Amino acid sequence: MRAFFKWTGIVLVLLVVAFVSFVFAKAGQTYEAPYPEIVTTSDSAVVARGKHLVYGPAHCADCHAPLESHARLNAGEEVDFTGGNPFELPIGTVYPANITPDAETGIGRFTDAELARSLRYGVRHDGRPIIDLMPFYDVSEADMTAILSYLRSTAPVRSEVPENEWNFLGKAIHAFGLIKPMGDGDVPAAPPVDSTAAYGEYLARSVANCRGCHTNRDLMTGAYVGPEFAGGFGEQVPVEGGGMKFVVSANLTPDPETGRMVGWSEADFIARFRAGRIVKESFMPWESFSRMDTLELKALYRFFQTLDPVKADPPIPKELVDTWPPEAE
Repeated sequence: MRAFFKWTGIVLVLLVVAFVSFVFAKAGQTYEAPYPEIVTTSDSAVVARGKHLVYGPAHCADCHAPLESHARLNAGEEVDFTGGNPFELPIGTVYPANITPDAETGIGRFTDAELARSLRYGVRHDGRPIIDLMPFYDVSEADMTAILSYLRSTAPVRSEVPENEWNFLGKAIHAFGLIKPMGDGDVPAAPPVDSTAAYGEYLARSVANCRGCHTNRDLMTGAYVGPEFAGGFGEQVPVEGGGMKFVVSANLTPDPETGRMVGWSEADFIARFRAGRIVKESFMPWESFSRMDTLELKALYRFFQTLDPVKADPPIPKELVDTWPPEAE
């Protein structure tokens, strides 16, 4: 019997050693992906379109502007996108990159094709996968060109950003390929910029990432695990006075009982975005979304009305639900 337990223990130790060795060996695996033929330009109209997307629906500023500049950002000022804000996840800490055109610490180190590959496929310049936090896999060629052209036009700022810090769980998820390139390069034709539901769907899926936050997801892998746009995705956010609170996204489908926007008119929807942040703990980038123009907001509203109703009542703490529309006086 002693021999049995002895050899069982040896086998278990060997299995653990083999597993840990596999994780550390494979955690840094790289992937191949094509290089899109995107070429940035100094054309003023293209740069202006890119600026609108970066500060508005694409909300790049919310993640890539340092926290100390958010007060200026919220006041409508331009800021430097030097990155570095830590995102604490169950699998480690992620640091958004410096996306100013600095040649040593920013995107000035990379070609247009390398940057476009990162956005289109989720693959870094060195082949490592990018965690699925950016929604630009299916952004149109014109909008991708505009976004990168605007970023190229900004002032370079030297700012070192730490490498992402993966804990053992994060390394294991990488090793088993659960974090991998998400884009497939099969980009649907973008509809014309208009107030149609079709353009609203393009914004919701490919630019503003409404789908990414308002669909329940696995917090470790980022995989979608719930009905689209029915809410339920949650994050821990800091609250005033210290501590954290688990905040959950709302159901955007027109379900008559659990849909967050049931009873809202198009004017109500637009007015809500114009009002900006009401609940401080909300992880929605209200400051950027409040800069969307009326055409974009109409398009989004009309798209959300086309969704199939889904009965899903995400457990949003009452104090984190803003009162909207305001009650008539």
